[in-house]
Formats: sequence, structure tokens, C-alpha cells
Amino acid sequence: MKITKFVHSCLLVETENRTALFDPGMYSPLDIETLKALDDIFITHEHPDHMDVDRIKQLRARFPGARITAPASAQMLLDQAGITGVQTSAPDGVCFFDAPHEAIRPLGMVDPPEEVGIHYLDLLTDPGDSHHFHETMPILALPLTGPWASTVLAVRVALELKPKYIVPVHDWQWRDDARQQMYDRLETRFAEEGITFIKMTDGKPVQISL
Repeated sequence: MKITKFVHSCLLVETENRTALFDPGMYSPLDIETLKALDDIFITHEHPDHMDVDRIKQLRARFPGARITAPASAQMLLDQAGITGVQTSAPDGVCFFDAPHEAIRPLGMVDPPEEVGIHYLDLLTDPGDSHHFHETMPILALPLTGPWASTVLAVRVALELKPKYIVPVHDWQWRDDARQQMYDRLETRFAEEGITFIKMTDGKPVQISL
């Protein structure tokens, strides 16, 4: 499996027979013309840092056959924007699981959106903006920081679930030097538990063999 991170929470996941893009949001610059194939677009929830409507329109134009899967509330917003045919049920090779978006109150006076956690090909887990989930595949896309997030809680859930690999996501808010410092610290801590923390560089693919 080859994984490329495009800032924040956007991951391009490539296997021999399938290519999927997770959470293409507004903080994730993505040169769509460089993509050679795209079978699936997965949206965990409707927040714009995970679902950039204009970018999804561009992706649909380049890959009209790509399947888009999203929660019902996100599907409604995409439909209103003219992006039709979005499905809410998990396609073959994918399983949804309970991963509620973390509370935003009192910072924001709105309730969290509908969100789905995604298990992909029994290999990778994307919990969206959640630290309250109870299962993972060998590769975990772990959200690290944000207005709703606690890095300490992220570490705790990862240590409890013990994936083989951790791919860091949801860290746009950190300065580059702060991010690298934290990546080093997380790499050391997780290695003590036999977990490989992958210090992703934006736009550079990483090959993971399982």
C-alpha cells in the first residue's frame, strides 16, 4: 500500500488494483492533473477542512467514474452543490464504524456533524475527527491536533488499540518546526510499544508492506 499525505487530513491511498482519496479539504493542496487514477473518494464528515466542494467538483470532472461515499448530511450538501450520485453505504472492501466527531462546544455553539469512521481493505482505518473509537486496522490515520482535539488523547487511544503503523493527520494547525518536533517525540514513544510512527512529508508517497 502506498500512502501520500496532502496536508492536514487528505490521504491518497494506492494499492495494485484500487486508488482512493480520503477527505480532500480546503487545507490540502492537491494537483489533480497529476493523479493517474481514482476509484473512490471518501468523506468522513462535512467540515470544509475534510470536504472542499470545489475540489470535489474538479475531481469528479477529471474522474467521472470515481465513486464518492459520504455520510447523509454531507451527501445532501454535495447534492445541493450539483455533485450527484454520492452514496452513503460502504462499498466493497470498506466497512464503516462508530467514530463520533469530538465535541466542539463551548468553542463553537453548534453540535458536531454526522461522521463515519472508515476501515479500508482491512488495512487502513480513518476515524475522521474522533478520539473515541475502539477498533483499528494495521494502519491508523491518527488525528493529532485541532480546536476539538487533544494530542494526549490521540496517543492514549493509539496505545490502547496498538496498530502496526500510524500515519499522522489533522495537524495543519502546527508550524512546520513544531510538527517535526512532535513527530520525533511521537516516533520515539510509539516505538517503545512496537508501533511504527511514519513521519509523513506532504506530497511524498510512503510504501507500507503488510
